[in-house]
Amino acid sequence: MEYTINIKGRLMDLSTPQVMGILNVTPDSFYSGSRKQTEMEIAQRANQIIEEGGSIIDVGAFSTRPGADEVSEEEEGKRLKFALDIVRREQPDAAVSVDTYRPTLARKCIEEWGADIINDVSEGGITGIANVPLEQRQEEYPEMFRVVGELKVPYILMSVQPTLETMMKGFAREVQQLRDLGAKDIILDPGFCFGKNLIQNYQIYNEMEKLNVMELPVLVGISRKSMIYKLLGGDATTSLNGTSVLDTIALMKGASILRVHDVKEAAEAVKIIEAMKEGRT
Repeated sequence: MEYTINIKGRLMDLSTPQVMGILNVTPDSFYSGSRKQTEMEIAQRANQIIEEGGSIIDVGAFSTRPGADEVSEEEEGKRLKFALDIVRREQPDAAVSVDTYRPTLARKCIEEWGADIINDVSEGGITGIANVPLEQRQEEYPEMFRVVGELKVPYILMSVQPTLETMMKGFAREVQQLRDLGAKDIILDPGFCFGKNLIQNYQIYNEMEKLNVMELPVLVGISRKSMIYKLLGGDATTSLNGTSVLDTIALMKGASILRVHDVKEAAEAVKIIEAMKEGRT
């Protein structure tokens, strides 16, 4: 499928998959290589992402790993503003996404601090939604959906559902809610390692191409995650090869965006798959 998303009046063509590089301004993200806190570190990482073939810089200020310390909204906001100012200075033309589940901060990032895309790991900004069965969720629109509909910005909707069936049911309902509110560019994220055990992660991965029936771009973010090293051994630092294998499979199943720590390797995977499609070497 060929998709485009509107980045503040500029169309980003997803017919060739794009690479999103991770920039975490946190002291405790699960992969230490992505942690950048000083002005110099943030600037260097932003430039590295683009130089290695990335087109989107994903800025996060709140670790979502199990057991991570809670970060107040005020502290998360300070970190995001600090980082986004630097990223925009260094890479004014890059697409920038902000990784937050807080609607108030998402709005500030878009309206005041230079972000272009909202990357939400909570299916609407509701903490703990993974523990609420689909049929028991409130029918009212989540506040994050209202923000997205009002601002008309690309939105990454991540699922915490443990099966592809419940995921697709949830996506169908949530996409309709977003469209009711005026959202235009919706990107689906299966949410690997969120609300899923090891077997469930690979079951969904095996059938991920079924998400294409929804006719929306799909983002895959499995970079150095536990579903790799719990299967193969080691830890996040030893999981680059597993990441590259899974990224390649995701591209073959129709993924439009890869969210990664290792941008060069992901960009190479995209180039190889595109060459295969075009029948050239």
